[in-house]
Amino acid sequence: MERADFLSLLSDEGYSEVATVEREAHGSIDLHAHPFEAKALILNGEIRLRIGEAEQVFRAGEVFHLRANEPHRESYGPDGVIYLVGRKNSAVTPS
Repeated sequence: MERADFLSLLSDEGYSEVATVEREAHGSIDLHAHPFEAKALILNGEIRLRIGEAEQVFRAGEVFHLRANEPHRESYGPDGVIYLVGRKNSAVTPS
């Protein structure tokens, strides 16, 4: 996916916050979760995401999506990773 198309998609889907993230080569982040939903386009390098027992690698031009509060692990390839990410808070339904 191209950057302009991705930014248009984020806007259409209500992602109001957009940031560029860069992570170091061979780095990793252990199990964690974010209080926001995230959709990201890999610009350079690669990221490996592990959610539960499933693991997937994303490379330049590919998009990944994480739900809010979804526990996951991250690790980065030999060139690290740079990605453009949209973030949005999930609506909380009162009980």
